[in-house]
Amino acid sequence: MNTLTPGSKIRVLIVDDSAFMRAALSRMIASDPGLEVVATAQSGFEALEKVVKLKPHVVTLDVEMPGLNGLEILKRIMRDCPLPVIMVSSLTQEGAETALEALDLGAFDYVPKRHSFVSLDIVKVRDDLINKIKAAAGSRVGPHYKAARAVPVAAKGAPSADSGTTTIVVIGTSTGGPRALQDILPTLPADLPVGVLVVQHMPIGFTTPFAKRLDNLCQVAVHEAENGTVIQKGHVYIAPAARHMTVCRRSSSEVALQVSPNPSNTLHIPSVDITMLSVAEAYRALAMGIIMTGMGADGAQGMQAIFKAGGLTVGQDEASCVVYGMPRSCAEMGILKRVVALADIPKQILSAVGYHAPREVCAKPTDSSQRPRTRP
Repeated sequence: MNTLTPGSKIRVLIVDDSAFMRAALSRMIASDPGLEVVATAQSGFEALEKVVKLKPHVVTLDVEMPGLNGLEILKRIMRDCPLPVIMVSSLTQEGAETALEALDLGAFDYVPKRHSFVSLDIVKVRDDLINKIKAAAGSRVGPHYKAARAVPVAAKGAPSADSGTTTIVVIGTSTGGPRALQDILPTLPADLPVGVLVVQHMPIGFTTPFAKRLDNLCQVAVHEAENGTVIQKGHVYIAPAARHMTVCRRSSSEVALQVSPNPSNTLHIPSVDITMLSVAEAYRALAMGIIMTGMGADGAQGMQAIFKAGGLTVGQDEASCVVYGMPRSCAEMGILKRVVALADIPKQILSAVGYHAPREVCAKPTDSSQRPRTRP
């Protein structure tokens, strides 16, 4: 991997078979004085040759390439010359599923192609791409970086001061989040005594296949959130793309989800802040907020609200984050009661909700045909 020295430009290799896309990406990247397009490539073999020869800091890689496809190119980069790769993916279901698979293979992040390069909101798109490239250049990705993976856990040992007080868990994450969530959520037991809300920054078309992907991996049931759904124990709800997810207390025992594009003036839709602020209002000291890997500061206000309401606030530590942005913002505000590695987050959840397994908790096989069907 080519190490980035202080003050030097971030060297980017653009891989795309479309001349229009190569030009569009080049213009966006070149508009930032801290970035440099070191070369472009229009085929997989050309890309692999230039990765070895030019040693770029970051690669943007089209998912749909002729000959060697994007995933095969990514596999070879990660095997032979690991470095941060940002996938450029269409917003079709197939494109979304491929992008999610790319994250499993070590890609840093993805940029949705249709939204990114033919929309009128070109300034926002360019800024998003540039921010991701800058974050990727200093990130921990690929086979050379392996954070400790979570393992199936049961709450054991002396309970903490917060043990058994939590009745809702809300998780906020962005860059690096899909892989992190796939590490921790499958370790939670089917009879988890609370519901879990997840806000993961994703474009339209991605949250539906992501929720299905998680549902196939997890013992808890995972859904893309729908308006009016009553939160149930042992269920995980993923905020849908382009919609905020909030909660509304209907009674002392019943809380429902609300899904809406409003407010429309937030930097991210869905927004971690919007969800956590509503959770803090509805649950007060009974809420547990978890902030994980991601760029920026979304979630800082929401975590602060949970903290002030007396709830439990947990941040992922820097060592296990792909990008230590969102947790850093909360840590610097002094609103995290605990800072733990990614692998320890499930233990924190089970302790907070007072879960004690009646028997050994086993991870569900990845083969969905062997999935336990009995759920609370």
